[in-house]
Amino acid sequence: MLQGKNVLLISIKFFNYENLIKNQLESMGAKVDLFDERPSNSFFSKAIIRIKKEIYSTKIHQYFKEIIEKIRDTKYDYFLLIKGEATPKFFLDFLKENNPGIKLIFYTYDSFKNNSNGLDILSYFDSRFTFDNPDAIEYNMSFRPLFFAEDYGELNGKDQYNKYDLAFIGTAHSDRYSISEKAKAWCGNHQLKMFTFYYSPSKILFKYKKATDKNFKNFDYKNISFNSLSHHEIIDIYRNTKVILDINHPGQNGLTMRTFETLGAGRKLITTNPKIKEYPFYDPQNIYVIERENMVLEESFFKSDFKNIDPEIRESMSLKGWVNEVFGILPVKHWEQVLKK
Repeated sequence: MLQGKNVLLISIKFFNYENLIKNQLESMGAKVDLFDERPSNSFFSKAIIRIKKEIYSTKIHQYFKEIIEKIRDTKYDYFLLIKGEATPKFFLDFLKENNPGIKLIFYTYDSFKNNSNGLDILSYFDSRFTFDNPDAIEYNMSFRPLFFAEDYGELNGKDQYNKYDLAFIGTAHSDRYSISEKAKAWCGNHQLKMFTFYYSPSKILFKYKKATDKNFKNFDYKNISFNSLSHHEIIDIYRNTKVILDINHPGQNGLTMRTFETLGAGRKLITTNPKIKEYPFYDPQNIYVIERENMVLEESFFKSDFKNIDPEIRESMSLKGWVNEVFGILPVKHWEQVLKK
C-alpha cells in the first residue's frame, strides 16, 4: 500500500530511529522526506521547547516556514509526526490545504504527563497513536507500543554471551544510576559480569542534577559519558550479553524502546516496569520484574535460556510491524488486551 506513495516524516532526533523509520518506509516502496521537528538540538533549545515553547515561538515559526518552502511543490499522501513537541498549527493547516486527501498520523513515545506539548494539535490528525496505555484511554488515542529495528532482530538465535551476563545502557535520569549500581554489586557478589553505560546530553545538566537531585548525589563523575554510543556499538554489546536491564522513567507506563530491542534480539530482560506483565509477549522465562525500592534478583534467571516468542506477535513487535499498524496497512490487534487490563 505504500508503493509509490509520498510520505512527509517530521520527528525529533531520537537515537537515529527517525532514520530507521525512513529507511523502513522506503524499503516498502514509499518516497520519504524527513525533517527534524526542532529548529536546533542544542541543550538550550530542547529545554525551552519542552518547558515553555512559547518563548521560542519566533524561531519555531521561521523554521517551519522554511520547511514549507522546501515542500510546497510536493504532493504528499501521508504525514507522520513523531512526538509533536514543536509543530505549529499553521503548518498543519498548510499541509491540509496543499495536499487534498493527505492522511495525517500522530505518534508519541512519551507520556503527556512528562510532555504535554502535543495535546493542542491532536485534533488535526486522522490517526493518533501513543505508547502509553493510560494516555490512550484518557485522550481517545490508539494504543501502539514501540518496536525493535532489524539490526536487533538479526541477533535472535545468535548467542555469544562471552563478555557480559547483564548490561545497562541508558540516559542518566531519575533513579537509574542507583538501581543499576545495585545490580552491578549483586552481579559482582555472584560471579557475574555486568556492563554499564550512562549518558547525559549536557555537562551543565549533569552538574545541575548532581547539585539538586538526590538520585545523582552518589553518581560517580567518571561513570558518565557526554557522547552517546552509536547504533552499531549498542548492537555489539547486545551481541555479547545474555540479559539486559531496563529501568523505565517513573512517570511512564509505556514500555521503553529498550524492552523491544532486548526481546527482538532474543535477549532476556530485567525491568522495573510491572506493566509488562499485561503484554501478549510476557513470559517469566524471558522477563523478570524488579521493584525499584526493593530490588531482588535471582541467579536462576541468568541460567535459563531465552524462549522464542510467537512469530506473529514478534512480527508485530518489529519496526515493519509498527509501520504496518501505524499506517493502517494491518489492524492493531495484539495490543488491545493491554487496554482492557
